[in-house]
Amino acid sequence: MNNEMDIIKGFFQKEKEDKVIRYRHLNKFVKKGGILFTGSSLMEQFPIQEIMLNHGMNKVIYNRGIGGYTIPEMLKVMDVQIFDLEPSKIFINIGTNDISIPEETKEKLISDYREVLRQIKERLPQAQVYMMAYYPVNEHVAAKLPWPDADKAAKLRLERLPEANKAVEELSKEFGYTYIDVNEGLTDESGRTKEEFSIDGIHMWSDAYEVIFENMKKYL
Repeated sequence: MNNEMDIIKGFFQKEKEDKVIRYRHLNKFVKKGGILFTGSSLMEQFPIQEIMLNHGMNKVIYNRGIGGYTIPEMLKVMDVQIFDLEPSKIFINIGTNDISIPEETKEKLISDYREVLRQIKERLPQAQVYMMAYYPVNEHVAAKLPWPDADKAAKLRLERLPEANKAVEELSKEFGYTYIDVNEGLTDESGRTKEEFSIDGIHMWSDAYEVIFENMKKYL
């Protein structure tokens, strides 16, 4: 079983590395000064181009999310995920995977996120930065999956979300950036992601992103 898990982890790591390479090549052709979506899988899976087309909106938006990424991983490739594009607006959603690590502390989350923001402030002082609240989860959906401990990971996120979101909001004030909570309409009465929106307890169907888009389009 351990060998099988190692193979899966190795494949996943290779996939992340390949995305960085592809983005590095794509960044040679971007239109500078556009809008950037960046972060981990919950940003990568945001079908922003399709949604904008459906709304008749014509804006340049690049998505540089990388599934599975933690903040320390982002810090190693800030050029690829942010600086190469020289964006005028940055929407960032990073840290969801960090708070799913049992040994991760709030202090480390804040320290790592602060370093991301420090670099952005230094290298892109004119950019408008929108720090997105972490999305809700649903451990009951995760429990139906064949993945080991998927429900435990989702439950841990659920427990940590309020403090993590508060920390992100405080960081936004520290740097003069904008914290946005675009989760209205995503949750049931218990505060969990509605089952019809949830793929695996963590990730969401495009229907959920349509709700998120409605909540955030005024910032675009």
